[in-house]
Amino acid sequence: MEILNYAFMQRALLAAVLVGITAPAVGIYLVQRRQALMGDGIGHVAMTGVGLGFLLTWSPVWMATLVAVLGAVLMELIRWYGRTRGDIALAMLFYGGMAGGVMFINLAPTGSNANLNSYLFGSLSTVSESDVTAICVLAAFVVLVTLGLRRQLFAVSQDEEFARVTGLPVRALNLLTAVTAAVTVTVAMRVVGLLLVSALMVVPVAAAQQLTRSFAATFAIAVAIGVSVTIGGTVTSYYQDVPPGATIVLLTIGAFILLTALAAPLARRRARAATAARAAADPAECKIPATRGATDEVGV
Repeated sequence: MEILNYAFMQRALLAAVLVGITAPAVGIYLVQRRQALMGDGIGHVAMTGVGLGFLLTWSPVWMATLVAVLGAVLMELIRWYGRTRGDIALAMLFYGGMAGGVMFINLAPTGSNANLNSYLFGSLSTVSESDVTAICVLAAFVVLVTLGLRRQLFAVSQDEEFARVTGLPVRALNLLTAVTAAVTVTVAMRVVGLLLVSALMVVPVAAAQQLTRSFAATFAIAVAIGVSVTIGGTVTSYYQDVPPGATIVLLTIGAFILLTALAAPLARRRARAATAARAAADPAECKIPATRGATDEVGV
């Protein structure tokens, strides 16, 4: 394929595959916790890290990771202790993160609005070898956490009180989920962009839930959707010269609409099959022989 002849597209496709795996892998826990917009908030905070990276002439990916992790931890602390003013504190954190990113990147000698846009909306041509290395390391961490601790994270996401009663370290697991989400945001920002990454974390999971309610099946289908749309969006962006992040998100929404349309007839078919199975499983002695009963009564 012609697309594989270019080094920058090889890097972009590798990054796209890793993003397609990691974003839904974390998103399934955020959806269960009803924190679907957490990735969006972390993306705002990560902008400050990108700006600091340019200002301090350090890797924007690693700096964004550091700032995003700190922001995610702070978000969890606000969720725990910010009873009445928590929403206001979160709003200031999100908008302050965005404003800080814009300010720092404009103060940086090598920064510009073009640099900022590539991190906000994704850019194929600017994914460097150092970016790919950072993405691989961070993606390995995300996969290790989301698969290695899937039972514990799922238990906490479903019912924190029950998980606490069973002896699980609920607060530590909540913090780990927030940190993993922050790492995922920085993994995805070079392909999808900070402003769109939340969609890739949530929509594939919502699409997978149209077909199944099993956690394992939802996880597998969501990751399959994520990889498909990121590769498809990256290839489309190359051939059609369209923004990769927007293309990937639109493909993701398209997959959700398609699976939603397919889910209704599948649900009806399953309901009919379940009804037939229950009817076949009824023992014969439980059935009322209406005709014979009527005849017996006449004979009497």
